[in-house]
Amino acid sequence: MPKIDEYIPIVGQAVIDDLKLIADRLKGKLMQHVNSTAMGGGVAEILNRMLPLFNELGINTRWDVIKGGAQFFEVTKKFHNALHGKRVDFTQGDMDMFLETGRKNLEEVEIRGDAVFIHDPQPVTLVEKRGDNKWVWRCHIDISSPDRDIWKFLKDFVLRYDAAIFSAPSFSQNMSMRQFLISPSIDPLSDKNKELPAELIDSVLEKYGIVRNKPIITQISRFDRLKDPLGVLEAYKQVKKRIDCQLILAGGGATDDPEGVQVLEEVKERAGKDEDIHILLLPQNDIEINALQRGSDVILQKSLREGFGLTVTEALWKAKPVVASCVGGIPLQVKNKFSGLLCHSVEGAAFAIKQFLNSPQYAKKMGENGREHIRNNFLITRHLRDYMLVFISLQHNEDIVYL
Repeated sequence: MPKIDEYIPIVGQAVIDDLKLIADRLKGKLMQHVNSTAMGGGVAEILNRMLPLFNELGINTRWDVIKGGAQFFEVTKKFHNALHGKRVDFTQGDMDMFLETGRKNLEEVEIRGDAVFIHDPQPVTLVEKRGDNKWVWRCHIDISSPDRDIWKFLKDFVLRYDAAIFSAPSFSQNMSMRQFLISPSIDPLSDKNKELPAELIDSVLEKYGIVRNKPIITQISRFDRLKDPLGVLEAYKQVKKRIDCQLILAGGGATDDPEGVQVLEEVKERAGKDEDIHILLLPQNDIEINALQRGSDVILQKSLREGFGLTVTEALWKAKPVVASCVGGIPLQVKNKFSGLLCHSVEGAAFAIKQFLNSPQYAKKMGENGREHIRNNFLITRHLRDYMLVFISLQHNEDIVYL
């Protein structure tokens, strides 16, 4: 892990000095984070990078992961889909499974934090262990139009927290508690985002049989229906009619997402025998994902719903032209026709990709703008600052905090 001062060349001395000053206010306090998986997905990735930096800044920080079996994660995947607005059938058995697993975790997870950050719905019932400390529900998903019954069920727990954090303004709910807007972030010095030598990028492309003599369109994401991989294939096919190109669909899975294997098989079947479609399963291979993004001509993120879209952040940081759906937290990153192009359909995605491939200078300018937008708004240093300010705010019960 890099040390905090290693970020100075990227964000400036003043930003790091501010972090150290804020951290001094929290010396001797314990920040605790709890989620449902230690690897796979944006939450685990962010926490892996943040904790060492918090501890270096002098804030005692711990991270706990709840336990759950296959049935539990099947139920919480249903929650995930329903909170994104998809119609899902729930049984009383589903609810009983969720609550029973919650009771087991109440017995096993030790809560010691002065501020406890509970990430997403899976561990939400842990609030029953609340004492005189502060509790924050950190929601990473798009709940702008959730299934009403599921949201009502979860909201009964959420209202027992001191505050909630959402990634985009549209996700906020009508609740009596305090709510904060904190977007996720990337670590520019991580394996997934650091600069790579050209030879390494070339070697990764060669490894997977990807040639450099035709444009490369890439979507990096979990194999999840909400990421619309089948829509990506259709957009590629429309572009292919006019421009000879290649498609990379690459990503891994998360231990709390049981649908990934099924979706991957659907994608392979739809892709057929097109040799220019490369479907890659790369669990936790951050260097190769980095290389694939850097070797691509256009990065696509055609999600149907999206909490934020860290793969968009990663691509913009690499100064890549990005085509992304206008959903969830993506428009916070992709300012249409400034830092990328937003789309609303398969046809719109294909049209935007063709714009970039036919106008290299335009694509280059979008990428440059995107990198600066990420530098100013979505790097880990800003994220550290926001969490510390929420912690301080809750400790002092201030009415208004400007982040």
